Amino acid sequence: MSDWNNKIIDEFHAKGGSNVGPFGDRLLLLTTRGARTGRRHTTPLAFTRDGEHYVVAASMGGAPRHPAWYHNLVKNPMAEVEVGSDTFAVRATPLPSGPERDRLYEQHARVMPGFRGYQEKTTRIIPVVLLDRAESKHQLAA
Repeated sequence: MSDWNNKIIDEFHAKGGSNVGPFGDRLLLLTTRGARTGRRHTTPLAFTRDGEHYVVAASMGGAPRHPAWYHNLVKNPMAEVEVGSDTFAVRATPLPSGPERDRLYEQHARVMPGFRGYQEKTTRIIPVVLLDRAESKHQLAA
């Protein structure tokens, strides 16, 4: 994990998840299971909301490939999210392309305009992922 991610995660926990880094209160921590290793990975991500859904974009700053956390969710859609001081299980629904992905990405970019630049910077379509609270009390084992 990058030093930047570690710093943001530490700041998130120190501040109870509010007013963190460049994203303020639009930051969540996503913990996934590694697609190959099965190990837990925590990643800070900017989010928006669409009704009850948490919406994140697999932008990786406009890099030419999808981030590891996206591949993890494709293989293992159950994950954990920390938002503010709340931690809960989620089920991920990746939207790699299509009209719903386009609508949600545009909505995300309206709130955080830097995401427009990420899409312009890359040749890939940046997927959007919906994160919904899981109905069960599923937790990722340590």
